[in-house]
Amino acid sequence: MPADAIGRFLAALDPEHREAVSGRPREEQERLAAAWERELASDDELDTLDELSPPAAEAEAARRVMDREP
Repeated sequence: MPADAIGRFLAALDPEHREAVSGRPREEQERLAAAWERELASDDELDTLDELSPPAAEAEAARRVMDREP
């Protein structure tokens, strides 16, 4: 499992988004990964899901971050 935030974020993304984000500049990947970490930390619903399935919570947070992207 990737140890850095970008690697963990990329792993949580669906394949289509993973490919798109991988092609973006490093700074943008860092911004998205930071948004993903904030989403995981701030949403109580994800806390509950994380207790049941950490990968599912990470994937849901990644989906939410990408849904907010233009």
